[in-house]
Amino acid sequence: MRGKTTWCRTLLPAVSLFALLVAARAVTAACPAADAEALAWLDKMSRSLQQIDYHGIVTFQRGDDLQAMQVSHTVVDGLVTERLTELTGQGAEVVRINHPLECIHPGHRLLQLGADLQSGDCGVAQYYRFRVAGGELVAGRQAVQVQIEPRDMYRYGYVMELDRETGLLLKSQTVGRGDKVLEKFQFASLSYAPESGTSGEPHVVHQAMHPHPGAAPASGGVGPDWTVQWLPLGFTATDDPGSDGGRRTYTDGLAVFSVFLEMLSGDIRPGEGVVRTGGTTSYTRGMHLAGVPVLVTVIGEVPLNTARMVADSIRGLQ
Repeated sequence: MRGKTTWCRTLLPAVSLFALLVAARAVTAACPAADAEALAWLDKMSRSLQQIDYHGIVTFQRGDDLQAMQVSHTVVDGLVTERLTELTGQGAEVVRINHPLECIHPGHRLLQLGADLQSGDCGVAQYYRFRVAGGELVAGRQAVQVQIEPRDMYRYGYVMELDRETGLLLKSQTVGRGDKVLEKFQFASLSYAPESGTSGEPHVVHQAMHPHPGAAPASGGVGPDWTVQWLPLGFTATDDPGSDGGRRTYTDGLAVFSVFLEMLSGDIRPGEGVVRTGGTTSYTRGMHLAGVPVLVTVIGEVPLNTARMVADSIRGLQ
């Protein structure tokens, strides 16, 4: 099972936020329902990933399952190093070293409105409603709250608490139907400084892979060419179509899901499998592509009906 963890931060002065707010008002002319202040905060949050050093303790809750993790983010000479260490469970550690600042991932690019707002493109405001409210105190930092409501049934809502000074995401709740909180992330402690020392040797270490544009594509195995013919509006591919023959990943800037295709050695009985953990859905079903039996899995931060419709739309290419 593959997942995604996102940690965000920034240190933009007040004048920068004001400039973003002025630019955001351009989009409200074409998108009257868009909240200019909320869009400016989202822009600031997405840029915060690359800006400052920080470390702290975060908690992540899915239902009755509560995990604690230590997270650090360091910027040196234009390169970002991130480290995430479990303080519960197996004590696993995920590290990403020397990620270039100029490499902006598609999800963050969708939230970085900037000059694009001048064109009148509604961006994520086409798919979500946003509202700014008074925030709370999180990890000793005063926050501003951004409430995010989906405009259709194909995605979840969110309630985010952003640091008023830096734009760092301090707390986030994923909200499902009936305003049910599916999962919650928040900082328990936070320091805006480089981390000194380590918390000991982790039990398991994972090196986060980051293929660069132009690099030779990884081998995806031998199998039929395939495509996803239906996506919820606003979702876009995050990776090169040729990077992995067995995987496609999509985002709308807030939610992410991946589609995996695995060839089977024998035929498969009709049926489907579903596992839901917090805001993450894993939907699996068997099908035939170009006469080849395959197992399709859609996994990510989307409702079950979305995952099922994506899987149903997969077709083989001649």
